[in-house]
Amino acid sequence: MFPTEEPAQPICSAKGCRAEPDYVLVWNNPKLHTPDRRKTWLACGEHREHLGQFLAVRGFLKDTVPFGEWTAQEQQGQQEQQGPEQQGRPDDGSQA
Repeated sequence: MFPTEEPAQPICSAKGCRAEPDYVLVWNNPKLHTPDRRKTWLACGEHREHLGQFLAVRGFLKDTVPFGEWTAQEQQGQQEQQGPEQQGRPDDGSQA
């Protein structure tokens, strides 16, 4: 058997920081990405302002969202993208 690894816990994107994130900084580099593309950095409370300023000065920062709110939105979006059979309701092919 192979040892199982726990899923990686999200951490702050600041160099050397291992704190849990409090915020998601949503950004886009218009020279590299299409307008609808969004990238994310995670930030703890201590590094939110520094990372946000880094992105804002370059015109990249689009939004700052609390981490808990972001993860709830992500989970909801994934459930909406799944069909009924992937949401625990198997489709047996019969018509009701």
